[in-house]
Amino acid sequence: MIAALLGALLATSPIQTPAPQVAAPSSAVPGSELTIYLMTMGTGDQVWERFGHNAIRIVDQARGTDSVYNWGTFDFKQPNFITRFLTGSTLYWMQGDPMQETVAAYRYLNRSVWVQELDLTPAERASVRDFIAWNAKEENRYYRYDYYLDNCSTRVRDVIDRIVGGQLKAATATRLTGTSYRFHTQLALRDDAAVAMGTNIGLGEVADRDLSQWEEAFLPERLQAHVRELKVRGADGTVHPLVKNEQQLFAATRPPMPDAPPNVLWRNLAIGVLLAALLAWLASSARKGGRMARRSFATLATIWATLNGIFGILFIVGWTATRHVFMARNENLLQFDPLSLALAFLLPFAIARGRSANTVRLLARVVAVLAVVGLVIKVIPVFNQVNLAVIAMTLPVHLALAWGVRTLVPGTAPERSTAAARAAVSRSAA
Repeated sequence: MIAALLGALLATSPIQTPAPQVAAPSSAVPGSELTIYLMTMGTGDQVWERFGHNAIRIVDQARGTDSVYNWGTFDFKQPNFITRFLTGSTLYWMQGDPMQETVAAYRYLNRSVWVQELDLTPAERASVRDFIAWNAKEENRYYRYDYYLDNCSTRVRDVIDRIVGGQLKAATATRLTGTSYRFHTQLALRDDAAVAMGTNIGLGEVADRDLSQWEEAFLPERLQAHVRELKVRGADGTVHPLVKNEQQLFAATRPPMPDAPPNVLWRNLAIGVLLAALLAWLASSARKGGRMARRSFATLATIWATLNGIFGILFIVGWTATRHVFMARNENLLQFDPLSLALAFLLPFAIARGRSANTVRLLARVVAVLAVVGLVIKVIPVFNQVNLAVIAMTLPVHLALAWGVRTLVPGTAPERSTAAARAAVSRSAA
């Protein structure tokens, strides 16, 4: 894919890649003609490039080849791509490309490139080559992609771990990082506000557990860092760093990655308060007889309730009917309530003609109460989803909408009679 896109570029902008520093091959020791590298690429501009990329580079001096094998290839034109994406069954595959073309492509995309030569025995190097040759076969190259659990980086991680006899996992699986999948996702998507917000809303509680270094290696640059620190024990009992040497082949002209994602709590609270204030002002103006204000309130409230209910339905479907495991146990269902769809349908009729008044008032009240419950349960340790920023945006709007509905939607005849009777009693007592 990359080679086809940038083949013409190579004709005009040849890229010189450093020759591997290896001993002359020996026919008596299979694998000594090979040099194995972990190759890491920095972030890019597209959403799917925000997390970086990596691959295994194999230099074969005997054959005169220098190839890069990655597990991050996909095609928007593959059959049923949208359906597979929505249901969590997207197919990715492993693909090999020449080293020179790969570096040219990432240089063109202004994405940094590093290589780390792995200090492996000839037998281990041959094992990497043989596994990749097997994996490259048509019947073996495809896999179901998962953004966190099974992606281009975890596949590379698993290859390295297999070759060093599980020592990478043993050294990293119990070391907690103090980060989470949500943390890294919001950090990577920091420049795509809408995508970051949508992803933050859609991720459930499982995305907030503390990650080990092993799990954190779903990010290529974190795998690069963990491999850099790893020391392995050889068959002879000696311990040595896994990385023999490291080079940066291209440095992108991009600002450095910050240490933490942006804090959007106050931004979201400002959005929620502004929307709530607008709804409250429209309801207050409509109560004084403003027809345009009444119509505007009905329109804005209906749009909010419609979007709210649609998101709620999507979260439930994602949780129960797809393979997106990170949409499970999403506390944001208390903020994006499917009941809002019923409210959206009935609200215009209730405001304009007083139809289904009791039902609309009840629905608006229930939706608001559930949103409040979503905030209250944050004090219970078992509910530890990091969603205060979401609540800050939604809760004020739910409360304002419920108040506006109570203000503008008259009760049924019995309710009005009761209210009039109470008013009469109050006047008599006075």
